[in-house]
Amino acid sequence: MKTRRAARIDHDFSEIGFGAWQLGGQWGGADDGESIRALHAALDAGVNFIDTAAVYGDGRSERVIAEALKGRAETPFIATKTPPDEGPWPPSPYCDHRERYSPEYLRANVETRLKNLNVETIDLLQLHTWTRAWNADPQPFHELAKLRDEGKIRYVGVSTPEHDQNAVLSLMRDGLVDAVQVIFNAWEQEPAAELLPLAEGLGVLVIVRVALDEGSLTGKYGPDKTFPEDDFRVNYFAGDRMRRTAERVRKLEADLRAAGLPGDRTMTSAALQFALSPPAVTSVIAGMRTRQHAVQNAAVPDLPPLTDEQLAVFRDHRWLRAFWYGGK
Repeated sequence: MKTRRAARIDHDFSEIGFGAWQLGGQWGGADDGESIRALHAALDAGVNFIDTAAVYGDGRSERVIAEALKGRAETPFIATKTPPDEGPWPPSPYCDHRERYSPEYLRANVETRLKNLNVETIDLLQLHTWTRAWNADPQPFHELAKLRDEGKIRYVGVSTPEHDQNAVLSLMRDGLVDAVQVIFNAWEQEPAAELLPLAEGLGVLVIVRVALDEGSLTGKYGPDKTFPEDDFRVNYFAGDRMRRTAERVRKLEADLRAAGLPGDRTMTSAALQFALSPPAVTSVIAGMRTRQHAVQNAAVPDLPPLTDEQLAVFRDHRWLRAFWYGGK
């Protein structure tokens, strides 16, 4: 497994990381035994970075990770996330950080993360979302700095709000975060304009999420694809979104094949390689529900790289679909 490093964090990260949302059960259910086997397969294949969050099954993902790591010799780098306290998601411009990320709430939440992961120190604690409304007074990060000084966490990060990823630029410039987690894929390429170059210049760790657009960029979803009611993708692809997305994936694949993408190369591997293509990106996290997924995804960095022509095809397929989670 190839690795990359960001100046602000003393760790070599596998280019493909283990995205652990599916361990929480919100992707149409989950079998903990299969989840553990998938995680073991990823670690065996050289993955050394795991990303999880409090909201992934109300801590279930973290607890499964802790169980999976019992008895293993290696110690992967684990990142988790603290969500804001009760209120709208993403935070409203009128939200007060004292109500959503109060010092008392942050401290209690971090203690829960430590307990679930069965560790004494969290490698990377990320705030799970943010709003520009708090940029002028980013007190939550000052509290996280105190927790870092107390040995509760090693590094501090933030996961960008889906609809306004550039909301975290000032946090990066002010040295408040060691890591940012962003959406970057064939459709969402806005980070390439400013966020990624800034992160590269500052040595900030960049973790790419949603590289496969919640599965659509695998090319396996047809226009009539449906999901179980307990699967979050029911809302993500609500209305006619699945049909429109599937049509765009078909066109993207056709253009990539015309640009020379071999027939034995999957759309999944091409999409992950595109997400890895900016030099600012340190690691791309991918969901791995099975051992087969883990082995296939971990092998992506060793495949022949995308050509300049194929990268240009991806760039040409940028899709301005606004805030997909709550929009049209």
